[in-house]
Amino acid sequence: RPFIHINRGDLKMASQVAQQVNKKRKFVADGVFYAELNELLQRELAEQGYSGVEVRVAPSKTEIIIRATRPKDVLGEKARRIRELTAVVQKRFGFKEGAVELYAERVAHRGLCAVAQAESLRYKLLESLPVRRACYGVLRQVMESGAKGCEVIVSGKLRAQRAKAMKFKDGYMLKSGNPTTYDVYVAQFFFSSRRR
Repeated sequence: RPFIHINRGDLKMASQVAQQVNKKRKFVADGVFYAELNELLQRELAEQGYSGVEVRVAPSKTEIIIRATRPKDVLGEKARRIRELTAVVQKRFGFKEGAVELYAERVAHRGLCAVAQAESLRYKLLESLPVRRACYGVLRQVMESGAKGCEVIVSGKLRAQRAKAMKFKDGYMLKSGNPTTYDVYVAQFFFSSRRR
């Protein structure tokens, strides 16, 4: 019979490697959960001025804070809408009853929220407002809110059959380097314009 000797140090190292893999999986799972939740809420609450979500995980329950420009519309009449959303989130992500709670919070500075501004620009363009007028309106609102700089890019078939891109800039904009990750808020929306 062969005798196998396993060093305790090797076992400890193996358990550490397994723990690292589990941590990686946890981070990936958290990221996927956040992305799917964000997409779901974006689809459901586009007209209520949805501008982001924050997930706080406690041992007993998970709190999901929805940021919107019109939180009263997110809550709905007698908090009916938020209860419906809670039920949808529970069913979609497999939470137990009462393990998840949704809250609505007003966006502190609407003019400095990139998602809210992109959404408002989208609705302006859907209502057939001229592109330049809509973009300059958004640009002015952002700069009046106290931003250092702003850039709005609209591309696609704006008026004619030929697609083109229009850029509107104001102030000082960071374009490269590490500060763009932390100091620049970016939002991107797609929509198909209504044909006349």
